[in-house]
Amino acid sequence: MPPALLPIIQQFKADPASVYNTWFINNEERLKAFRSIRRGVIGVVEDIKAGRFGSDFKGSSLEFVLTCITEQKQVFEGAAHPFYWKPKLRIPDIYENDTNKRHFALCLERVLNATSEDAIIKAIVELDSHRIKGLGPAVASILYFLHPTLVPPCNTAIMNGFNFLFTDKKKLGSWGEYLRMREVIMDTNRSCTNELSRDLGAFAGLLYEIGTQRLLVGNDAYISDVDRKKIEALSNKRQQSIVEDRQEENLHSEMQHHLLTIGRALGYDVMCARNDVSRSFNGSGFSFLCLPCHPALATDKDTANTIQLVDVLWFQKGTSNVIGAFEVEKSTSIYSGILRLTDLAFSIADGDEVFYLIVPDAREKDVRLQLMRPSIRAIKVPMKYILFSELRKNCEAICKFGSDHSVLERIARAV
Repeated sequence: MPPALLPIIQQFKADPASVYNTWFINNEERLKAFRSIRRGVIGVVEDIKAGRFGSDFKGSSLEFVLTCITEQKQVFEGAAHPFYWKPKLRIPDIYENDTNKRHFALCLERVLNATSEDAIIKAIVELDSHRIKGLGPAVASILYFLHPTLVPPCNTAIMNGFNFLFTDKKKLGSWGEYLRMREVIMDTNRSCTNELSRDLGAFAGLLYEIGTQRLLVGNDAYISDVDRKKIEALSNKRQQSIVEDRQEENLHSEMQHHLLTIGRALGYDVMCARNDVSRSFNGSGFSFLCLPCHPALATDKDTANTIQLVDVLWFQKGTSNVIGAFEVEKSTSIYSGILRLTDLAFSIADGDEVFYLIVPDAREKDVRLQLMRPSIRAIKVPMKYILFSELRKNCEAICKFGSDHSVLERIARAV
């Protein structure tokens, strides 16, 4: 590792408001996103193959994937912008041009199935050779979630951070420039894995902080007053975001607690997401309500990992038969939970389950729009939703008068 880089990494890790601490580590939403986005990308490929992808970003399966990515905030906040259909410029040219659409799908499919670094690079080079107008390295932010140790995400801030840190002049929008940047990132990251991670999201986060001037590299005495005010405004915005995230986490825990309490009262075994077991609400620890561990399911390892990240599961007493699956969504998140429940439906559903989204009242319209998607309505287990206010208000009554999961129909809503 270059000696000058170590203090920069240490500063990055020591800042409680840096993306390293607010996004990369101790963030179950980040971990949940990988499987959900992978499933979404498979849906994009299938839609293009079947000729149902459409001629606009809005309403497409690609919008669904990019929304899941932008829910990660911060590093991926503007990840969807390059994919918006710009009719006057005819870019990115993957909506009206069927040939380009297929090339895009083929690249995604090859990266999905890639088992080596060379296979990923070949897929990118092949896509680049078709010179699809407006479709550049922004795609890397999708590919990162398919192979996080081999594909760094890319956006303006990351590129600016790279150029500043390495005194370079790489240009945004060129796959060739991206691949050369990637080589430097890979080589540098290998030398500082002990300080960061094999997951390139950590190094990309470092570049993002430098590119947005939150992390000052070198002597900051030459920063203008205007730039300094921008940095301070960004820092204030980040602090406010952290406060709001904590408030949402508390609300998320409250809804999980209600679901665990109701499940036990109805006679089911209950389990929260494996990384939420240490949580509590009003002094009641989840570990005192849940099973010691998730029951063994007859699924492959990846599917089992996905199931263990579902916010709350109800099992038939003493069995591994899933009766209810619940995803609690935050005010800024809807799409990833829908993808996880959809994935679960395709994986284990046999017809006796109930699937619910628990959603903020203010997001009801968004939920209804998403549940109307043909791909969601096609799953064999109908997906319904319950509003936060309804669950909170009726929790005690459901526990007292309910006999089985059907009692939830009294407060659930469907499209």
